[in-house]
Amino acid sequence: MMLAAGMVTLAVGTYAFRWAGPALRDRVRFPARAVRVLEVGAVVLIAALVAITALPTGTGTFGFALPAGVVVAGVLAWRQVPLLVVILAAAATTAGLRLLGVA
Repeated sequence: MMLAAGMVTLAVGTYAFRWAGPALRDRVRFPARAVRVLEVGAVVLIAALVAITALPTGTGTFGFALPAGVVVAGVLAWRQVPLLVVILAAAATTAGLRLLGVA
């Protein structure tokens, strides 16, 4: 019974959030500074995720294949290449370097 109640609660909450965006778009105004801070915050969050993904930590050996793939993806994304091409190029770079033994 608790599982069903939790599922219904989450479903209603998800629907409410999805409905609130379009319904309140014209009614809620954010100051220009708040919009700018949110935009910068999104960029910082994405950069942090890229850094954590590109530089693995732990006891394993640290190779250059993964950061090289991330660099290739970053350059291609900066040049506004389609996302599928960015992903495939990054994966191919990482796989190719690992195949060559760069790790």
